[in-house]
Amino acid sequence: MSLVESVLQGNRLALARLLTQVENETQQGLEALNRLYPYTGKAHIVGVTGAPGTGKSSLVNQLIYALRHPPPGQKPLRVAVVAVDPSSPFSGGAILGDRVRMRDVAGDADVFIRSSASRGALGGVAASTANLVQVFDAAGFELIFIETVGAGQAEVDIAHLAHTVIVVEAPGLGDDIQAIKAGILEIADIIVLNKADRPMVDNAERALRMMIEMASRKPIPAAENSQSAFPWTPPILRTVATEGTGIPAVVEAIQNHRHYLQTSGEWERRERHRLQSELENLLRAALMKRLQAAISPEAYRRILSELVSRQLSPYQALEILLDGGKQ
Repeated sequence: MSLVESVLQGNRLALARLLTQVENETQQGLEALNRLYPYTGKAHIVGVTGAPGTGKSSLVNQLIYALRHPPPGQKPLRVAVVAVDPSSPFSGGAILGDRVRMRDVAGDADVFIRSSASRGALGGVAASTANLVQVFDAAGFELIFIETVGAGQAEVDIAHLAHTVIVVEAPGLGDDIQAIKAGILEIADIIVLNKADRPMVDNAERALRMMIEMASRKPIPAAENSQSAFPWTPPILRTVATEGTGIPAVVEAIQNHRHYLQTSGEWERRERHRLQSELENLLRAALMKRLQAAISPEAYRRILSELVSRQLSPYQALEILLDGGKQ
């Protein structure tokens, strides 16, 4: 039985092996992605982003537990997590901090947590994240969390990968203004004000509400009135993730947002945008590799030296590179 067939039948060991192949961009991994693609398109992809110290991993841990142990009458969901860790400066691998904080769900056979090294990728997500999500989707996981590195300023790329974006804030970090400058709050579908047992939580919520209202020019519903509406407005929900406080409201908001996406036609639009973004990223990477293969290192260094010495302008250098490095 092939690795792909084993993954489709729910073999966790095969899934782990295939994820490694995909992350390392081996030929076997790329061929597997091609075979798995027809089985994708069903999972709800939820991005979780925010500044360092806001408690993203603790929140995701509690959300997974709640999704696996729903109220009576509701079906537990199969959940996967792609936790994009900062790369180790020594090995280049993931630091695996998220696995340490997600011990509550680590033994569940229907939960799979994959730590992925960012390897210097900007935007808070690793270049291989979309491929890992595709494998989880094909393997039958119904909800996939993408937790980004806590870079703060450059995490808006998650909006191109996820159907639903959760932005996590916390009182007392002094980063509210920075978040709105970076566009973090502008991509939020759900805002979670974590560590709500801290002082100044009321001030933090007022600041967030004011900034969102200024950006959208429309009132934001309070947490108790956060049922989905047309058009969607992001609710601000208070949680204390370490104690499980406020988690059911966040789960409900995730479900409400999925319902909104599917009933409003927004799901198809976001899915098209997500796949377009993935295709363009692949195209840029492939064209860069082709350009590097066509130009010798010596010619590139010569052009760069002439650029530095002001003998060539950047646009002149670009034309020469596109012409194969010929002058």
